[in-house]
Amino acid sequence: MTDSSEVRAAVRDRYAKAALRVLQPLASERDAGCCGSQCGCGCGDAADAITGNLYTTAEIDDLPAEAVAVSLGCGNPTALAALNPGEVVLDLGSGGGIDVLLSAKRVGPTGKVYGLDMTDEMLALARQNAARAGATNVEFLKGQIEDIPLPDQSVDVVISNCVINLSTDKGKVLREAFRVLKPGGRLAVSDIVIEGPVPADLRRQVDLWDGCLAGALERSEYLTLLEQTGFADVSITPTRYYQPSEIQDEHLTAWLAMQMSDEREQLDQVFFGAFVRARKPG
Repeated sequence: MTDSSEVRAAVRDRYAKAALRVLQPLASERDAGCCGSQCGCGCGDAADAITGNLYTTAEIDDLPAEAVAVSLGCGNPTALAALNPGEVVLDLGSGGGIDVLLSAKRVGPTGKVYGLDMTDEMLALARQNAARAGATNVEFLKGQIEDIPLPDQSVDVVISNCVINLSTDKGKVLREAFRVLKPGGRLAVSDIVIEGPVPADLRRQVDLWDGCLAGALERSEYLTLLEQTGFADVSITPTRYYQPSEIQDEHLTAWLAMQMSDEREQLDQVFFGAFVRARKPG
């Protein structure tokens, strides 16, 4: 069993370093490259199998470069959610704010977007990015996705981008999302999901938890959790299948190097990026 406090500390450290690479670029030049432990799910560049090429040029052209630089997700939940003017949106694990800013444009001045993150450095970067973008309908909150600091039935849409897999209590995350959604509200999540056996040794690697792999839910388990929480119209749609050897993560590379070739091949097509959709009845 992986210790939840150890995982949370590793995640906070990893994403703090990713934010500092943008907030303090000169000091960060001494650190390892972006594909090392300083970054989040993958590299955040076009070459990375997980984080590359998630947004269209039209979507990111007018966003601050600093928001795009720490785009460490595995999908584009703002496209998935079909947001409408006037809606209230919550982004779980909002990072540098790219999905908050994209959502803010879609809901317009009569709408509101909250970004929730537990990392001070990411919150500082996100607030800086919102100011640079001139976004007045956004608010960034400090907290954990297992304990959302918002009232019951206060948001229309909950989005998240490759963050739920980082939690060791995903059931609690989904229950909290269900709680804050209004009746009829939507859950629209990009996440990494698995379908097939994953070695227990990989699951125990904390460095692979904060790299978004070791904590990924099995597809059927994810669907069951959503339904048990009370969500309706649940679905998981694969968007990208990953070969572990293509994922630019130094810890995964080191772990793979210790495995037999047939064990490495068994992991091909096991991990995939997915759109996770659900609705709160009402």
